Amino acid sequence: MLDQKIINLFDAYTHGAMTRKEFLQRLAQMAGSTVAAMALLPQLELNLTQANTTAADADKLQTGYVEYPSEAGPVRAYMAAPRKPKKRSGVVIIHENRGLNAHIEDVARRAALAGYTAIAPDGLSPLGGTPEDTDEARTRIGQLTPEAALQVFLGGLAYLRQYPKATGKTGCVGFCWGGAMANNLAVNDPQLNAAVAFYGRQPAAADVPKIKAALMLHYAGLDTRINAGIPDYEAALKANGVSYELFMYDGVNHAFHNDTAGPRYDKAAAKLAWQRTIAFFGKTLGK
Repeated sequence: MLDQKIINLFDAYTHGAMTRKEFLQRLAQMAGSTVAAMALLPQLELNLTQANTTAADADKLQTGYVEYPSEAGPVRAYMAAPRKPKKRSGVVIIHENRGLNAHIEDVARRAALAGYTAIAPDGLSPLGGTPEDTDEARTRIGQLTPEAALQVFLGGLAYLRQYPKATGKTGCVGFCWGGAMANNLAVNDPQLNAAVAFYGRQPAAADVPKIKAALMLHYAGLDTRINAGIPDYEAALKANGVSYELFMYDGVNHAFHNDTAGPRYDKAAAKLAWQRTIAFFGKTLGK
Protein backbone atom coordinates (compact mmCIF):
# COMPACT_ATOMS: atom_id res chain seq x y z
CA MET A 1 0.00 0.00 0.00
CA LEU A 2 1.29 3.44 -0.90
CA ASP A 3 2.15 5.93 1.81
CA GLN A 4 -0.75 8.35 2.29
CA LYS A 5 1.67 11.28 1.95
CA ILE A 6 2.46 10.14 -1.60
CA ILE A 7 -1.24 9.88 -2.45
CA ASN A 8 -1.78 13.37 -1.00
CA LEU A 9 1.09 14.70 -3.11
CA PHE A 10 -0.46 13.23 -6.26
CA ASP A 11 -3.82 14.74 -5.35
CA ALA A 12 -2.19 18.15 -4.89
CA TYR A 13 -0.55 17.79 -8.28
CA THR A 14 -3.67 16.72 -10.17
CA HIS A 15 -5.88 19.39 -8.60
CA GLY A 16 -3.53 22.33 -8.23
CA ALA A 17 -0.94 24.45 -10.00
CA MET A 18 2.01 22.12 -9.38
CA THR A 19 3.95 21.34 -12.56
CA ARG A 20 4.78 17.77 -13.52
CA LYS A 21 8.49 18.54 -13.03
CA GLU A 22 7.89 19.77 -9.50
CA PHE A 23 5.67 16.79 -8.73
CA LEU A 24 8.30 14.30 -9.93
CA GLN A 25 11.02 16.07 -7.95
CA ARG A 26 8.97 15.92 -4.76
CA LEU A 27 7.96 12.32 -5.45
CA ALA A 28 11.63 11.39 -5.85
CA GLN A 29 12.40 13.02 -2.50
CA MET A 30 9.64 11.00 -0.81
CA ALA A 31 10.53 7.76 -2.57
CA GLY A 32 14.26 8.13 -1.98
CA SER A 33 15.39 8.29 -5.60
CA THR A 34 14.25 9.12 -9.12
CA VAL A 35 14.26 5.42 -10.00
CA ALA A 36 11.97 4.63 -7.08
CA ALA A 37 9.69 7.54 -8.03
CA MET A 38 9.32 6.29 -11.59
CA ALA A 39 8.46 2.84 -10.27
CA LEU A 40 5.64 4.35 -8.18
CA LEU A 41 4.23 6.52 -10.94
CA PRO A 42 2.22 3.81 -12.78
CA GLN A 43 0.46 3.01 -9.51
CA LEU A 44 -0.68 6.61 -9.16
CA GLU A 45 -1.78 7.49 -12.68
CA LEU A 46 -4.99 6.35 -14.34
CA ASN A 47 -4.91 2.89 -15.91
CA LEU A 48 -7.71 3.09 -18.46
CA THR A 49 -7.17 -0.51 -19.58
CA GLN A 50 -9.20 -1.43 -16.49
CA ALA A 51 -12.15 0.76 -17.47
CA ASN A 52 -14.56 -1.65 -19.17
CA THR A 53 -16.53 -3.37 -16.41
CA THR A 54 -19.66 -3.63 -18.57
CA ALA A 55 -18.32 -5.70 -21.48
CA ALA A 56 -20.42 -8.76 -20.63
CA ASP A 57 -23.62 -6.71 -20.89
CA ALA A 58 -22.84 -4.97 -24.18
CA ASP A 59 -25.67 -6.73 -26.03
CA LYS A 60 -28.22 -5.14 -23.68
CA LEU A 61 -27.28 -1.60 -24.67
CA GLN A 62 -27.25 0.80 -27.58
CA THR A 63 -24.10 2.93 -27.47
CA GLY A 64 -22.35 5.48 -29.64
CA TYR A 65 -21.44 9.13 -30.00
CA VAL A 66 -23.81 12.02 -30.55
CA GLU A 67 -23.44 15.74 -31.03
CA TYR A 68 -25.77 18.35 -29.57
CA PRO A 69 -25.86 22.15 -29.59
CA SER A 70 -25.02 24.29 -26.59
CA GLU A 71 -24.39 27.96 -25.85
CA ALA A 72 -20.68 27.03 -25.84
CA GLY A 73 -20.87 25.46 -29.31
CA PRO A 74 -21.35 21.87 -30.55
CA VAL A 75 -20.69 19.19 -27.93
CA ARG A 76 -19.57 15.63 -28.60
CA ALA A 77 -20.92 13.11 -26.10
CA TYR A 78 -20.90 9.38 -25.51
CA MET A 79 -24.39 7.93 -25.21
CA ALA A 80 -25.69 4.66 -23.77
CA ALA A 81 -29.26 3.42 -23.39
CA PRO A 82 -31.06 0.10 -22.90
CA ARG A 83 -32.06 -1.56 -26.16
CA LYS A 84 -35.62 -2.19 -24.97
CA PRO A 85 -37.69 0.74 -26.29
CA LYS A 86 -39.67 2.67 -23.68
CA LYS A 87 -39.80 6.14 -22.19
CA ARG A 88 -36.78 6.68 -19.95
CA SER A 89 -35.43 9.38 -17.70
CA GLY A 90 -32.07 10.87 -18.65
CA VAL A 91 -28.82 11.10 -16.70
CA VAL A 92 -25.79 13.24 -17.57
CA ILE A 93 -22.46 11.70 -16.52
CA ILE A 94 -19.84 14.36 -15.77
CA HIS A 95 -16.16 13.52 -16.02
CA GLU A 96 -13.22 14.38 -13.79
CA ASN A 97 -10.62 17.02 -14.64
CA ARG A 98 -9.03 14.74 -17.28
CA GLY A 99 -11.92 15.01 -19.73
CA LEU A 100 -14.04 12.29 -21.32
CA ASN A 101 -12.29 8.93 -21.17
CA ALA A 102 -12.98 5.21 -21.19
CA HIS A 103 -13.79 5.11 -17.48
CA ILE A 104 -16.50 7.76 -17.73
CA GLU A 105 -17.94 6.04 -20.80
CA ASP A 106 -18.11 2.87 -18.71
CA VAL A 107 -19.97 4.76 -15.98
CA ALA A 108 -22.47 5.89 -18.63
CA ARG A 109 -23.04 2.24 -19.55
CA ARG A 110 -23.57 1.39 -15.87
CA ALA A 111 -26.29 4.04 -15.68
CA ALA A 112 -27.86 2.65 -18.87
CA LEU A 113 -27.84 -0.87 -17.43
CA ALA A 114 -29.79 0.56 -14.49
CA GLY A 115 -32.48 1.71 -16.94
CA TYR A 116 -31.57 5.26 -17.91
CA THR A 117 -30.68 7.07 -21.10
CA ALA A 118 -27.20 8.30 -20.24
CA ILE A 119 -24.88 10.75 -21.95
CA ALA A 120 -21.33 11.63 -21.01
CA PRO A 121 -20.50 14.97 -22.64
CA ASP A 122 -16.94 15.92 -23.48
CA GLY A 123 -16.55 19.09 -21.46
CA LEU A 124 -13.54 20.02 -23.55
CA SER A 125 -15.57 20.15 -26.78
CA PRO A 126 -15.26 23.98 -26.91
CA LEU A 127 -11.46 23.55 -26.98
CA GLY A 128 -11.33 20.80 -29.57
CA GLY A 129 -12.15 17.82 -27.37
CA THR A 130 -10.29 15.66 -24.86
CA PRO A 131 -6.71 14.85 -25.94
CA GLU A 132 -5.17 11.42 -25.35
CA ASP A 133 -2.53 12.87 -23.02
CA THR A 134 -4.14 13.14 -19.57
CA ASP A 135 -1.85 15.96 -18.43
CA GLU A 136 -2.75 17.97 -21.52
CA ALA A 137 -6.43 17.32 -20.75
CA ARG A 138 -5.92 18.67 -17.24
CA THR A 139 -4.26 21.77 -18.67
CA ARG A 140 -7.17 22.34 -21.07
CA ILE A 141 -9.68 21.98 -18.25
CA GLY A 142 -7.89 24.90 -16.60
CA GLN A 143 -8.26 26.92 -19.82
CA LEU A 144 -12.00 26.27 -20.09
CA THR A 145 -14.04 29.21 -18.84
CA PRO A 146 -16.55 28.37 -16.09
CA GLU A 147 -19.41 29.69 -18.21
CA ALA A 148 -18.46 27.57 -21.23
CA ALA A 149 -18.15 24.48 -19.04
CA LEU A 150 -21.57 25.13 -17.49
CA GLN A 151 -23.21 25.61 -20.90
CA VAL A 152 -21.81 22.30 -22.18
CA PHE A 153 -23.64 20.37 -19.47
CA LEU A 154 -26.78 22.50 -19.41
CA GLY A 155 -26.98 21.66 -23.11
CA GLY A 156 -26.71 17.96 -22.26
CA LEU A 157 -29.68 18.19 -19.90
CA ALA A 158 -31.70 20.02 -22.55
CA TYR A 159 -30.76 17.35 -25.11
CA LEU A 160 -32.02 14.56 -22.85
CA ARG A 161 -35.31 16.32 -22.14
CA GLN A 162 -36.20 16.46 -25.83
CA TYR A 163 -34.81 13.03 -26.69
CA PRO A 164 -37.34 10.63 -28.27
CA LYS A 165 -39.04 8.46 -25.65
CA ALA A 166 -37.81 10.75 -22.86
CA THR A 167 -39.87 11.10 -19.68
CA GLY A 168 -38.64 14.68 -19.29
CA LYS A 169 -37.04 13.93 -15.93
CA THR A 170 -33.28 14.47 -15.74
CA GLY A 171 -30.49 13.88 -13.29
CA CYS A 172 -26.73 14.18 -13.26
CA VAL A 173 -23.83 12.52 -11.52
CA GLY A 174 -20.32 13.95 -11.48
CA PHE A 175 -16.93 13.04 -10.10
CA CYS A 176 -14.23 15.42 -8.78
CA TRP A 177 -14.36 18.36 -11.24
CA GLY A 178 -17.61 16.80 -12.39
CA GLY A 179 -18.86 16.66 -8.81
CA ALA A 180 -18.45 20.42 -8.58
CA MET A 181 -20.27 20.70 -11.91
CA ALA A 182 -23.13 18.56 -10.61
CA ASN A 183 -23.56 21.03 -7.74
CA ASN A 184 -23.30 23.90 -10.22
CA LEU A 185 -26.00 22.40 -12.45
CA ALA A 186 -28.28 22.11 -9.43
CA VAL A 187 -27.78 25.83 -8.83
CA ASN A 188 -28.29 26.82 -12.48
CA ASP A 189 -31.00 24.49 -13.82
CA PRO A 190 -34.34 24.73 -11.99
CA GLN A 191 -35.70 21.86 -14.11
CA LEU A 192 -33.07 19.41 -12.85
CA ASN A 193 -34.69 16.70 -10.74
CA ALA A 194 -31.66 15.10 -9.10
CA ALA A 195 -27.92 15.73 -8.78
CA VAL A 196 -25.26 13.42 -7.35
CA ALA A 197 -21.84 14.82 -6.52
CA PHE A 198 -18.87 12.55 -5.78
CA TYR A 199 -16.21 14.48 -3.84
CA GLY A 200 -17.12 17.70 -5.61
CA ARG A 201 -16.37 21.27 -4.62
CA GLN A 202 -19.40 22.95 -3.07
CA PRO A 203 -21.18 26.03 -4.49
CA ALA A 204 -21.28 29.30 -2.60
CA ALA A 205 -23.77 29.28 0.27
CA ALA A 206 -25.45 32.32 -1.28
CA ASP A 207 -26.35 30.22 -4.35
CA VAL A 208 -27.98 27.37 -2.44
CA PRO A 209 -31.48 28.97 -2.41
CA LYS A 210 -31.56 28.49 -6.20
CA ILE A 211 -31.37 24.69 -5.89
CA LYS A 212 -34.61 22.88 -6.73
CA ALA A 213 -33.15 19.42 -7.36
CA ALA A 214 -32.77 16.70 -4.76
CA LEU A 215 -29.10 16.10 -3.93
CA MET A 216 -26.94 13.14 -2.99
CA LEU A 217 -23.42 14.00 -1.84
CA HIS A 218 -20.61 11.45 -1.52
CA TYR A 219 -17.37 12.42 0.25
CA ALA A 220 -14.10 10.62 1.02
CA GLY A 221 -12.93 10.67 4.62
CA LEU A 222 -9.30 11.41 3.71
CA ASP A 223 -10.17 14.18 1.25
CA THR A 224 -9.52 17.16 3.53
CA ARG A 225 -9.22 19.56 0.59
CA ILE A 226 -12.83 19.06 -0.54
CA ASN A 227 -14.29 18.24 2.87
CA ALA A 228 -13.39 21.66 4.24
CA GLY A 229 -16.40 23.07 2.39
CA ILE A 230 -18.96 20.63 3.79
CA PRO A 231 -20.08 22.47 6.97
CA ASP A 232 -21.06 25.69 5.19
CA TYR A 233 -22.75 23.81 2.37
CA GLU A 234 -24.74 21.56 4.68
CA ALA A 235 -25.79 24.49 6.85
CA ALA A 236 -27.07 26.34 3.77
CA LEU A 237 -28.90 23.26 2.49
CA LYS A 238 -30.66 22.86 5.84
CA ALA A 239 -31.47 26.56 6.12
CA ASN A 240 -33.08 26.56 2.67
CA GLY A 241 -34.97 23.30 2.99
CA VAL A 242 -33.11 21.58 0.14
CA SER A 243 -33.67 17.83 0.00
CA TYR A 244 -30.29 16.13 0.34
CA GLU A 245 -28.48 13.02 1.52
CA LEU A 246 -24.83 13.18 2.54
CA PHE A 247 -22.54 10.20 2.95
CA MET A 248 -18.98 10.18 4.29
CA TYR A 249 -16.83 7.14 3.45
CA ASP A 250 -14.24 6.89 6.19
CA GLY A 251 -10.66 5.93 5.42
CA VAL A 252 -10.88 6.37 1.65
CA ASN A 253 -9.36 8.88 -0.76
CA HIS A 254 -10.61 11.37 -3.30
CA ALA A 255 -11.39 9.43 -6.51
CA PHE A 256 -12.41 6.33 -4.54
CA HIS A 257 -15.10 5.53 -7.12
CA ASN A 258 -12.70 5.47 -10.08
CA ASP A 259 -11.63 1.87 -10.64
CA THR A 260 -8.79 3.03 -12.91
CA ALA A 261 -7.25 5.20 -10.16
CA GLY A 262 -4.95 2.65 -8.56
CA PRO A 263 -4.54 2.96 -4.77
CA ARG A 264 -7.14 5.73 -4.53
CA TYR A 265 -9.88 3.35 -5.68
CA ASP A 266 -11.81 1.61 -2.93
CA LYS A 267 -13.98 -1.24 -4.20
CA ALA A 268 -16.30 -1.48 -1.20
CA ALA A 269 -16.95 2.26 -0.97
CA ALA A 270 -17.38 2.56 -4.74
CA LYS A 271 -19.93 -0.27 -4.83
CA LEU A 272 -21.93 1.14 -1.93
CA ALA A 273 -21.90 4.70 -3.29
CA TRP A 274 -23.07 3.54 -6.72
CA GLN A 275 -25.84 1.40 -5.24
CA ARG A 276 -27.00 4.42 -3.26
CA THR A 277 -26.83 6.58 -6.38
CA ILE A 278 -28.98 4.25 -8.48
CA ALA A 279 -31.50 3.87 -5.65
CA PHE A 280 -31.63 7.68 -5.37
CA PHE A 281 -32.27 8.03 -9.09
CA GLY A 282 -35.01 5.43 -8.75
CA LYS A 283 -36.74 7.61 -6.14
CA THR A 284 -36.25 10.93 -7.92
CA LEU A 285 -36.36 10.02 -11.62
CA GLY A 286 -38.09 6.67 -11.87
CA LYS A 287 -36.78 4.75 -14.88
